[in-house]
Amino acid sequence: MQLTNTQNRYGSINILLHWVMAILIIGMLALGIYMTGLPNNALKLKLFGWHKEFGILVLMLVCVRIVWRISNVLPSLPTAMPYWEQFAARFVHWLFYLLMFAMPITGWLVTSAAGIGPSFFGLFVLPTLVAPDEKLLHLFAFIHKWLGYGLIAIICGHVAAALKHHFINKDDVLRRIFS
Repeated sequence: MQLTNTQNRYGSINILLHWVMAILIIGMLALGIYMTGLPNNALKLKLFGWHKEFGILVLMLVCVRIVWRISNVLPSLPTAMPYWEQFAARFVHWLFYLLMFAMPITGWLVTSAAGIGPSFFGLFVLPTLVAPDEKLLHLFAFIHKWLGYGLIAIICGHVAAALKHHFINKDDVLRRIFS
C-alpha cells in the first residue's frame, strides 16, 4: 500500500490516523459520558486523569492529521455524487477537524480553570491557559459537553453516510478508507 494519498485512494498513513483517532475519540466520548455519571470517588478521579491524558494525545494527533491533510492530495469524490453531497462531505470533514481540535482545547480550559495543568501520562504537564475561576470552569465544561454531543451527532451522520454509499450507492467511498 502507498503511504500518501492518491486521487482515488487514501494512503496508509491517512488510514492509520483516521482509525486510530476514530477509536480514541469514540472511546473518549464514551468515557466522558460514563465518568460524569459516577459519584465522586477514586475511580472517577482516575478516569478523569485518563480522559485528560488521552485528550492531549488526541490534540497532538489532530495537529499531525491537519498537517498531513494539508500536505497531501485529497481523493476525489465519485463523479456521480450530487453537488450537495460533495459539499456536505467536505463540510463535515472540516467540521470534524474543528471539533477534534476544539474538544481537547476546551477540556484543557476546563482543567486550567480548575487550577490544574493537565499531565501527559506523567511525562510532562501542560501549562494552565487561564487563571483558576469557578465561573469559567462551568462555562468551559458546558461548552466541552455540548461540543461532545455535537461530535457524537456528526460521527453518527458520518457513519450513516458511509454505509449509504456502500450499501445503497455501491460506490467505493467506504472501501477506500479501509485499503
